[in-house]
Amino acid sequence: MGSQEVSSTVDWQGKHVTVAGLGVSGIPAARALHERGALVTVVNDGDDERARAQAAELEALGITVRLGDGATLPPSTELVVTAPGWQPDKPLFLAAAEAGVPVWGDVELAWRLRGDDGRKPAPWLAVTGTNGKTTTVRMLASILEAAGLRTAAVGNIGVSLLDAVLGETEYDVLAVELSSYQLHWAPSPRAHSAAVLNLAPDHLDWHGSMAAYAADKGRVYEGNTVACVYNAADPATEDLVREADVEEGCRAIGFTLGAPGPSQLGVVDGILVDRAFVANRQKQAQELAEVTDVNPPAPHNIANALAAAALARAFGVEPAAVRDGLRAFRPDAHRIEHVADIDEVAYVDDSKATNTHATEASLAAYDSIVWIAGGLAKGATFDELVTGAAKRLRGVVLIGADRALIREALTRHAPEVPVVDLDRTDTGAMSEAVARAAELARPGDTVLLAPACASMDMFTNYNKRGEAFADAVRARADESA
Repeated sequence: MGSQEVSSTVDWQGKHVTVAGLGVSGIPAARALHERGALVTVVNDGDDERARAQAAELEALGITVRLGDGATLPPSTELVVTAPGWQPDKPLFLAAAEAGVPVWGDVELAWRLRGDDGRKPAPWLAVTGTNGKTTTVRMLASILEAAGLRTAAVGNIGVSLLDAVLGETEYDVLAVELSSYQLHWAPSPRAHSAAVLNLAPDHLDWHGSMAAYAADKGRVYEGNTVACVYNAADPATEDLVREADVEEGCRAIGFTLGAPGPSQLGVVDGILVDRAFVANRQKQAQELAEVTDVNPPAPHNIANALAAAALARAFGVEPAAVRDGLRAFRPDAHRIEHVADIDEVAYVDDSKATNTHATEASLAAYDSIVWIAGGLAKGATFDELVTGAAKRLRGVVLIGADRALIREALTRHAPEVPVVDLDRTDTGAMSEAVARAAELARPGDTVLLAPACASMDMFTNYNKRGEAFADAVRARADESA
């Protein structure tokens, strides 16, 4: 951050603001600031056809756009508003710091602009963590809707927070997904309640260290007024609660897959129960829902449901709405999504498992697995993942640029497991991967795409990778029908 701050109530008229990046957050930010009288310059690294079309739309409004040069700080800049993915060591930000110019992210800008039209701003229930954020936020929104509240799942989930806080709809409460990138550039937001689901090494190339990554995640707890929700199975999340500066009376609320203690939510005999938001938490527990109300009822997804329930209960939602909201929830595509059963073998698409932590949870959900894995490792190591999953593995099919790293871990820790190493990174490799996995599988097994790696070596994104898997499975199902 720069050494200066811009006050919460800003007179934007004539203020020189540089917006870094076109895209989901940059374009709404540029429009909102321009509408408030700021002199906006948008800088963008790319200069392709799509960027030029976006630039033309903004330039028609009177906004300056500079394509192909996101490194130089425009003269007279008083504030930089950045897209969350831009790394902190970019020359633009180093120049801003040297000039004493503050840098905000889209979340910071949304927080500062909320209520500037005279409406009462909606409180935020915020969720972060290495894995499970989107599912938890969408579960939370489903529960809030079941309680009759006007809400939306926003933030890193793909719906711009700016659009939510500045749009025509007046919300009662917002379910907000926040990434570590967004939190890094957001010093001011103060949530009603917030949850850190888990912490595992991820995006360390961006943050520089695990400590810096955790510190950015921990920002979500700063200034919480009612509840800081943590994962009792992940002590690092509770440590972040202890370190947070919260409002007087804000409580630490844990969630656990076991029987809950006081001030926790957990599971007893297949029932999700609350011992946090009850009159006598020393002796009482409130039934919220059954494990079978969670879709799908994999262990990590039950944990997501408990975190969502904790935030909803912190906001005063009744138990029946928790149950009804979980029953109504349907997970997004490519998140432990059952595609088909062929010859008594289940085929499951968890392409969203782009790191080892997510894949560990996915592998733990099934007893006997033919695992399809590989892609871009992003600096990850796989020894711990393979050691934990070895007993569940019927076989492994490896694809992608960094598959050798997984193969070496398998050689060290699961040498008896058959491995098919597909020496190709074209998109057609997925069809062969499914065919080879089917050869390894036996009735009762699960063929699981949980790559533990990013997709960009072979596919545009994890969605395209998951679609390729599902297409290959469905084609195989048609052949066997």
